Order: sequence, then structure tokens, then C-alpha cells
Amino acid sequence: MKKTVLRNYARLIARAGGNVQKGQDVIIRASLDQPEFVRMLTEECYACGARMVRVEWSDLGVTKLTQKKATLKVLSTMEDWEVAKLKHESETLPVTIWLESDDPDGLKGVNQAKMSKAAQAKYKIRKPYRDAMENKYQWCIAAVPGAAWAKKVFPGLSKNQAIEKLWEAILYTSRADGDPMAAWEAHNKDLEARCAYLNSLGIETLEYRAANGTDLRVGMIEDALFMGGAEATQGSGTVFNPNIPSEEVFISPKKGVADGIVYSSKPLSYRSELIDNFRMRFEGGKVVEAHADVGDALLQEMISMDEGAAYLGECALVPYDSPICNSGILFYNTLFDENAACHLALGHGFTNVIRDYDRYTMQECYDKGINDSMIHVDFMIGTADLSITAVTRDGRRVPIFENGNWAF
Repeated sequence: MKKTVLRNYARLIARAGGNVQKGQDVIIRASLDQPEFVRMLTEECYACGARMVRVEWSDLGVTKLTQKKATLKVLSTMEDWEVAKLKHESETLPVTIWLESDDPDGLKGVNQAKMSKAAQAKYKIRKPYRDAMENKYQWCIAAVPGAAWAKKVFPGLSKNQAIEKLWEAILYTSRADGDPMAAWEAHNKDLEARCAYLNSLGIETLEYRAANGTDLRVGMIEDALFMGGAEATQGSGTVFNPNIPSEEVFISPKKGVADGIVYSSKPLSYRSELIDNFRMRFEGGKVVEAHADVGDALLQEMISMDEGAAYLGECALVPYDSPICNSGILFYNTLFDENAACHLALGHGFTNVIRDYDRYTMQECYDKGINDSMIHVDFMIGTADLSITAVTRDGRRVPIFENGNWAF
């Protein structure tokens, strides 16, 4: 891939993604797959005026060995220095950039129950610091191709050919293969206009129907707003784009108000295993029945991680006619696959969808109906025939999606 193209992509992540401001610290979390690009991104962050850029490297092979060899007690323990680091980040609010590149099968074979128990133990320690940072810092998730990931997506190509092909796919779907900054400015304007229209309707319920059997009704919080694309931090109002790519307009629904059944439309890659051909039945907002033809045990593990894991945290609207869907590529990566079609998410909801959310405590946002959980897992439900109808608070029925795409 041409260095000028990669440089433009790095600039997009630093300036439009994280929107690094002068004097801010930056953390880049990356695997060992694309060190040259990480150096480019680091340079672009410094060009924005970053005070210090720290790269935190990881390796999925090492992670897998640790999960297998270390005891549950060790895996469940957070050392004093780890807690001090969390505390420091919650106080200094560094811009945080995640570069996804990991092998989708990289953790296959680990003890899922052991991993869950360790995560549950650590979450109790992490949660206060995560809550203290929520909505107050810039963050961005983007992607670069790792060799194993590229071969998973393009198994018929050589390693180098697959990496180049995945680079092309990442840049195309991220709107980064031309003039990225201009493309994202136009894209954000489109998403903003769609949100404004949806927010003008006064939606009480979204009704989902598709020929595969999906027949689901989800309730909305009265003072929640649809969002999409760029967001702004609480306090400073710094605008950033948390996901590159992103095609979604989303909202967090009202906890406890969801009834019916929904069927998956794409496989879900979760903890290096696939959950496929699955369906969930909701009553009173909660998953009361779930089955998967592939990965059923992992699906059951996921929805039982904590009390909130079986409730919805997000409803996201993505047209079937989207760059990722049109590419015909299954990325085996939720950052991309969730932007190929409408999706829902189990688990944690977004407090910043509440109108004037900064006037409320997090608990008050939860009391309004935002779900709280240690997980947030997106799963795809969009199909070529999906229809979504909004039932408004004044009794109107307004088409939102027809035949998988926007109805307006």
C-alpha cells in the first residue's frame, strides 16, 4: 500500500478520529502487526500537538498462553500498579486509540468459563474508573491488517496478497482511500441530518420485521436521542469520531421494554469463536430464550456474564446498501461487520444519548432506562427485506426502513 495513502489514513485517525488537541496525552493500543503504521500514527498525533504518545503493545499469542497457564486467582487479580494506572488515566483523560488487527481465531481453545470469571472479578475493580471516564475523553477504534486476520478473510491468497487486499478493504470501507477528511465531513453531515429527523418524530417503539422470522418490538426512552458519526466530550465539547468505519445511527433503548424474537443475519465473532445462526426471544426487555446452531454454549456464557448482559444496550440502524455490505466481505470483526447491517447490542448502554445527560448522574441515567453491564456485544440482524416501523408517542406509524434501507 502506498505510504501517502497510509499517511492520510493515519492523519484521519489522529485528527478526525481521536481529534488530538495540543497538550493532550495519547495512548495507542496495538498488536505487533503493523509497526510502521503505528509510527506514522504516533507522528501524526505529535503533529496535532500531543504532549506525550505512549504505545501499549500486545500479542494475542501471549494472551492465549497466559489464559491457559496462569491460575484463575492470578488472572482475577489486579495489581496495585494496574489500579494506579487506571486511576491516573481517569484523572488525566488521555486520548485513546485502539488499532484492531488480531487474528479472529487467536484465542480459540481457551477456557471460556475461566476467562469469564477472571473478567467478572476485574470488572468490579475497573468499573468505578471506567464510569469516571465515560463521555469525558476522546477515543477511536480503527483497524490495520494483521497477517492471520488477512488470511482468514482471504484464505485463497498468499500472505502478502491477503494483507494488501485487506488494506484495500479497510481503507475503502473507512472512506479513507481518497480525501478522507472531506469524505468524513460529508458523511457526518448525512448522519447528523438523519438523526435530526428521527429525533423530531417522538418515537415510542421500534418494530422490526423480516422474512427470516424476526418480529421484535423495542421501547425507547422518552428523552433519549439518536446519535451517529461524530460525538463530543462532556465538558470540553471536543468533537471526535469513535469508530472508523461507522455507518450507524444508534440509540440506547429502554431497559425492560423489548418483546418478540430476533434472528441473526451474520456470524458473530466473539472471543475468537463464531456464534452463528442464532436467535433470541425477549420478554419484558430480557432474553428469556436463546439458541445458536454454532457456538450455543458461548452464546449462553455471553448472556449470563452479569444481570445486564441479557438486556439490550443499543439499537443501531445501518442501511443494507452500505460500503461494507456492498464489499461482500465477511471481516470476522465486529467493528466492520456491525456496519454492514442493522444491529442490536446486548449489555451496556450509552448514557450520552439522554438529552442534556451532563445534568444527570450516571445512576439517574440508568434510572431513566439506560442498561448497565460489563459487556457490550453487537450482533447483526439486518437483511435485504428488513422493515423497521416507528410508532410515535402521538400514535403515528412512520416507516424507518423498507427492504433493508432507509425509508426516508
